[in-house]
Amino acid sequence: MLSPPPEIDPAMSADIDKFEVQLARYRAGTLTEDAFRVFRLNNGIYGQRQGGTNQMVRVKVPYGSLLPEQLELLGDLADDHSRGWGHLTTRQNVQFHFVELDEVPTVMRKLGAVGLTTREACGDTVRNVQGCHLAGACPKEALDITPWAEAAHRHFLRNPLAQRLPRKFKINFSGCATDCGQAMFNDVGVIATTRTLDDGTEDAGFRVFVAGGLGATPHPALALEPFTAREDLLPTLEAVLRVFSNHGNRDNKLRARLKWLVDTMGWDEVRARILKERSLLVASASWPGGIPEIVEKLGDAPAGLADGATAPAIGQGTAVTIRTGDRRARWHEANVVRGAAKGTVSAYAWSRLGDVTAAQFRALAAIQRELGAEVRVTNRQNFVFRGLDDGQLDVLYDRLDAIGMAEPGAELTRDVVACPGADTCNLAVTQSRGLADEIGRRLEEEGLAEVGGVRTNISGCTNSCGQHHASDIGFFGAERRAHGRAAPGYQMLLGGYVGEERIEFGQKALRLPARNAPEATVRVVRRYAEERGPGEPFHEWLARVGGAVGLREDLADLDRFPTPDDGPEYYVDYGETGPYVAEVGDSECAT
Repeated sequence: MLSPPPEIDPAMSADIDKFEVQLARYRAGTLTEDAFRVFRLNNGIYGQRQGGTNQMVRVKVPYGSLLPEQLELLGDLADDHSRGWGHLTTRQNVQFHFVELDEVPTVMRKLGAVGLTTREACGDTVRNVQGCHLAGACPKEALDITPWAEAAHRHFLRNPLAQRLPRKFKINFSGCATDCGQAMFNDVGVIATTRTLDDGTEDAGFRVFVAGGLGATPHPALALEPFTAREDLLPTLEAVLRVFSNHGNRDNKLRARLKWLVDTMGWDEVRARILKERSLLVASASWPGGIPEIVEKLGDAPAGLADGATAPAIGQGTAVTIRTGDRRARWHEANVVRGAAKGTVSAYAWSRLGDVTAAQFRALAAIQRELGAEVRVTNRQNFVFRGLDDGQLDVLYDRLDAIGMAEPGAELTRDVVACPGADTCNLAVTQSRGLADEIGRRLEEEGLAEVGGVRTNISGCTNSCGQHHASDIGFFGAERRAHGRAAPGYQMLLGGYVGEERIEFGQKALRLPARNAPEATVRVVRRYAEERGPGEPFHEWLARVGGAVGLREDLADLDRFPTPDDGPEYYVDYGETGPYVAEVGDSECAT
């Protein structure tokens, strides 16, 4: 476990000093709005749809790893500078909304004092480096990718190559082909693997996938080469970044991601340029060749499987339904991952809609200290406690239950994921969080919240910040017109899947009024629960029953709007009180 610095890092302090200077220039009118926007985005500070001086502060949490003093500080920030709670993102960041612009330098200094930064959490930079939240504790992993993700984070943070890219650049690590880290839809996705040498020995390394992405036009990542040796990994990452920086589209933001370079240049050419760049990188002053120092220090040996243990069901497609029993027994069954050779277990703490109150942040820190555990943020907006032993599980359950975070089935069906939506985002046209809350409520009401193997993700627009393309059931917001009125609606997708070094994007089922999306979800989950074979994952069941088109007929009656007089609620979005209006502001930067 890494420790925070004893005092604020000089580089962080310099970042904050510069932010104060540029903020003062902006306030004085000597720095233009456009220039300041680019600057603050590169420092992790977004404007909100409310306008004025309201800001969203995004805190980078590399591969999701948090220390107790960091959790405590996040709680303090929620109380002192935000609205009493923070939000976990699908990229393992923590966000705070409604932070006053003039308070941002203070927030940055507080973060820096515990080793956290907002630097390059937004903007056309290398974003937060993600990693599987079970890395180092997963019995299936080929390598512990934790030190590798840390090495990549350190190499690219403040790296001159990464400050003014054509567009954002995302790196993700998974420790095995199960791909819990979701490497297959990132600009660079790294999956640990092994190969058998001529002498019969096993050699651990990586499979590197390039040019994946979601957004309005999803693109699967492509394999760069069959095997990348450990000493070649960081040079490979830098080579990909250099090719993107040199050849990416700097004239059209809508076609600037790495996936579009493949579209225009062709994969064979992009791949050839990356490999050539890597071969010549040894001549560069920034060459990061060899095994990184942090990897040598921490080690990257896989966790392994304990003698006599059975590898647990993890990853998307886990078709395990929690059996009957008391709540504590169901939590043990659904939220605990066992099997590491070093004898440790891990357990999930559920975070409703990814929201964490100040009191919960502080309580999590106290639990972490009490149990001597590691804590990581998951890409489904939860926490996982790692490095436990079986004797600590009941204590953990009791502590989490006391703060409302011990729901059985974190990461299963009740765990609906949503972007912030029209609550704060300029691009969103619907209240995705409100829909997620209602879907969760209906699943609970129908007794379906603990059905395993179904993931529901929601975005408030087409940009897929909620990763709707890659989930079993996905929704993205859209304005609808009915009876001469505007109304909130969603496009429903079915069958998205990430795992086993492949990705399948969800297929369109039908468009729905927002008010009918929860019923559509309930119908699909109920039918899956009733019809699936033993251990049959959702995407396989869906293919067997005719895919998204096959389910469309069962849901067709839901694509109807009553008149405003007969169903006035259909013309008001979740959490709103007035008539629906699709208000879209200027895009600063899709997440």
